[in-house]
Amino acid sequence: MAESLKHSLTIGLLWHTIASENFGAVALTLSQMKIIAEAGRRRNVQVRFIILSPVEEKSGLAEDFEIIHRAEFSRRAFMEGRFEAVTLLKQCDIIFNIGAGDSFSDIYGNKRLAMQVIANILARLYRKPLVVSPQTIGPFKSFLGKQLGKIGLSVATRIYARDNLSMQYLLQAKFQNKSEEVIDVAFALPFERPSRDSNTSMRIGINVSGLLYNKGYSGRNEFELTVDYPALIEEVCRYFLVQPDIEVYLVHHVFADIPQVHPENDLHVNMQLQKRYPKLRIAPIFRTPSEAKSFISGMDFFTGARMHACIAAFSSGVPVLPMAYSRKFNGLFGSLNYPHILDCLTLDTSSAMQKLIQAFENREQLANEIEVGNKIAHIKLETYTEQVSSLLPI
Repeated sequence: MAESLKHSLTIGLLWHTIASENFGAVALTLSQMKIIAEAGRRRNVQVRFIILSPVEEKSGLAEDFEIIHRAEFSRRAFMEGRFEAVTLLKQCDIIFNIGAGDSFSDIYGNKRLAMQVIANILARLYRKPLVVSPQTIGPFKSFLGKQLGKIGLSVATRIYARDNLSMQYLLQAKFQNKSEEVIDVAFALPFERPSRDSNTSMRIGINVSGLLYNKGYSGRNEFELTVDYPALIEEVCRYFLVQPDIEVYLVHHVFADIPQVHPENDLHVNMQLQKRYPKLRIAPIFRTPSEAKSFISGMDFFTGARMHACIAAFSSGVPVLPMAYSRKFNGLFGSLNYPHILDCLTLDTSSAMQKLIQAFENREQLANEIEVGNKIAHIKLETYTEQVSSLLPI
């Protein structure tokens, strides 16, 4: 009989979620739980989780893990007098803050960054070990953002960057003694590749970001893109639709229970595009990030602006051209020695289209480079898992 686990630990997951409409955020949480559970197994420890989410945790699928509490840790919750998340921090043996992947920055505003800093300070006030989990650190454009970033990181027990640009910042800010570069935990997300008939047409996946298509939350190009993103997307669709023996799928990664008119809604934009180009196919409604990744793994080429949709493609071996709208793309894929990025912050629309055509024509080369990159990612995931195991307070 296998030896039973000797005792249990309560793991606090700050700014994680299994209920977000953004499958990237959910993929981070499910992958993080998978890694921590494996780390616990290596120490003969059972783990259970408390999720402290930036959104209201009404639902979510996580059958493989024991979740004992879920609460919202957000500015909105605090303004409404809901402080359950703060109380739950006391019950945790160790706390991991993943910052929803890229919120430890002021690109979304200092109010959002301030919530990260408050969360970290509270964890340390309760004398809990605090791990800043693999995420993008920075950039910090404002003086206030830079100061908040340093305060939030100074109280951490351990800091993990998911890319080399974030690690460079940590070195410059003199956090090298407690920092390490690993990789985005979503590389650990499981999937099942769909079976393919040998006579099946080539399949192209296009992930259209509703947020970029609607020119940001304000509609005023707040991400300062140099490409005309809606025009580029339509040109990409037209290009693939005239190719012989190709099926073109629009693959949403943010949709779920948000209103159709919400600027984040990928699915609504996909439906609008299909009305203009009826030969486009829309991917099925996914219940989980693993279902989305499984579908993406069946593509022969993929491009998109949701980073975790691109990670799903890369980590399942699909030739992919990410459409970068922030530093996080360049840092992450650059860390895997993968230079094939369509940078929407530097290219014009015509140059971007030419880069996409070039990537598609060289997809076999991309696939070979991805195979090497995934070996790097596997090593970095193992490093993170081993270190998490050593950090567990047993």
